[in-house]
Amino acid sequence: MKTEKFPTTETVGLNPAQVDPTELPENAFRELAADEEYRPVMHPAHDYPEATPYSVTMGLILAVIFSAAAAYLGLKVGQVFEAAIPIAIIAVGLSGALKKDNPLGQNVIIQSIGACSGVIVAGAIFTLPALYILQASYPEISVNFLEIFLSSLFGGVLGILFFIPFRKYFVKDMHGKYPFPEATATTQVLISGQGQKASSGGQAKLLVIASLIGGIYDYIVATFGWWAETVTTTAYAWGATLADKAKFVFSCNTGAAVLGLGYIVGLKYAFVIFAGSIFVWWVIIPLLGTSGEFAVMAPQEIFSGYARLIGIGGIAMAGIIGIVKSWPVIAGAVGLASRELKGAQQQSAVVRWQRDISMKHVAYFIFIALVAVLIFFWIGVINTFWQAAVAWLVVTVIAFLFTTVAANAIAIVGSNPVSGMTLMTLIIASAIFVAIGLTGTGGIVASMVVGGVVCTALSMAGGFVTDLKIGYWLGSTPRKQESWKFLGTLVSAATVGGVILVLNNVYGFTGDSALAAPQANAMAKVLEPMMMGGATPWTLYIVGAILALILNWLGVPALAFCLGMFIPLHLNTPMLVGGLVSWFVGRSSKDKELCKVRQDRGTLIASGLIAGGALFGVFAAITIMCGKEVPANGGEFVPQILGLVVYAALIGYFYWDSCRARRQQ
Repeated sequence: MKTEKFPTTETVGLNPAQVDPTELPENAFRELAADEEYRPVMHPAHDYPEATPYSVTMGLILAVIFSAAAAYLGLKVGQVFEAAIPIAIIAVGLSGALKKDNPLGQNVIIQSIGACSGVIVAGAIFTLPALYILQASYPEISVNFLEIFLSSLFGGVLGILFFIPFRKYFVKDMHGKYPFPEATATTQVLISGQGQKASSGGQAKLLVIASLIGGIYDYIVATFGWWAETVTTTAYAWGATLADKAKFVFSCNTGAAVLGLGYIVGLKYAFVIFAGSIFVWWVIIPLLGTSGEFAVMAPQEIFSGYARLIGIGGIAMAGIIGIVKSWPVIAGAVGLASRELKGAQQQSAVVRWQRDISMKHVAYFIFIALVAVLIFFWIGVINTFWQAAVAWLVVTVIAFLFTTVAANAIAIVGSNPVSGMTLMTLIIASAIFVAIGLTGTGGIVASMVVGGVVCTALSMAGGFVTDLKIGYWLGSTPRKQESWKFLGTLVSAATVGGVILVLNNVYGFTGDSALAAPQANAMAKVLEPMMMGGATPWTLYIVGAILALILNWLGVPALAFCLGMFIPLHLNTPMLVGGLVSWFVGRSSKDKELCKVRQDRGTLIASGLIAGGALFGVFAAITIMCGKEVPANGGEFVPQILGLVVYAALIGYFYWDSCRARRQQ
């Protein structure tokens, strides 16, 4: 293994503050030449304040706040935003206001701990609300805080431990080969506060303004319903007739947060996801609606009960394809870890910037965590040891194998397909549980808890690669990020357990005004027939699996397409709108450098819309908890027109403000 060689403080004759650059090196985002090395912002030969009482405390506070924000947004629209970006913004602002010396390393730790919120939330809300959904039909199903908390905690811990052996491959060996969109945006925010750059104040102001616009916009809709939260053709007489006769519907969520999310994802993958939606809504549903029992069903009923299940089968097959493609990576990481276990390389010989928790300690902690999971399954969930052991084996194997799939997805598109991989886990686990006699409501609870652990583990693995890539670009110590990540996971798991209970009491997950929880509804739809003796729609799953194989053969991202097939159309349409805004901003001038600057400004605005929309969504939930009636959110003609007008104004602002960037910025 090549050893990095960097000049020491003595050889350069300056202190760290004097030699550290105030922007990322030129080779940060491209592949390195054979004899080229990457030198991060914080010098590898120096020590910096990183895990301090200030950074740890602030990281934990933000983990609590953003766990609540992400849970609300995820259960409302089915998308969990990456908390790293808004947390980085806050960290930079606070360090500047408090006049912290050498704040960059501390800000990385704040971001790393705080970002536990989004990944833990994704693991919990994509699965465990399904227990509440099924509880409406089977009152004997019980849901308690301890099950939610422990499944999230153990899943997060396993995700951290399983990913550490893969860190060097993804963040160092593949330097410049993966785009890392979320990590790139977050790193740019963190570096904006380095060295008191003149531009950092302007960036902070821009982020605050965008956050206020997005937050107030989404708060008004969620709290007062002044305009339509979702514009749809069914709100008009001609659209209702079209839906009834031809089963044709078009709809779009008008929220600011989802618009910003689409911008960051970009047009390519937003279009693939949208293509999956229109394939279901404009091809499959109209075809099914022409005959038999489907003729009397509403399009939404056909989608929920039948068409969506094809997407579920496709997601499962796409996950298998991902594992097969990632097998060389898995084998390489296991080989590297085994060599370090044998003492092939001493941690003391590794430069600070590349120093992980030792593989011996990782192996020891994995053993303890897996024993704890087995005890939890046996005593707290299943109560029969050999059935608990089977569940434990399912979790261990699937969580480890899918770790690279989750990391690859984040590295390439910035979006982790944990819901699809968890659906496959549920199908596999449920089939195994039925075979060993674990059925009925007991089987439902066992399957969903198992799914919660796996989903959180995969969500953490995907999110953690973002944290560690940020640390790589900036020069943090990986071991410190890895160590303090466990505490952030503990706090976030406790927070999300309480938030889910509160949101269930305020909104619920079933009924007219319930939170959408699209992924949890999909999980419940898959699980119920398998565990309660109903007819499992294997034919639809197989059709979806074949479709995924064909898409992969054609070179189409099968996972993104199939995700679009089971997430509702109104949530995928604004992703496409945001992607189109990004595309037009990137082509707003013949000057490519100017277009790049404008796109970067748009990324900051999008981050503000996401952060503001999510945080004010929590404020809206608190307002409703205090007695405000849940608004109807615009099913009538006038709110629909207002929704279109206001949404167009938001898009116009987004494009206009992005294009105000100048080359010197």
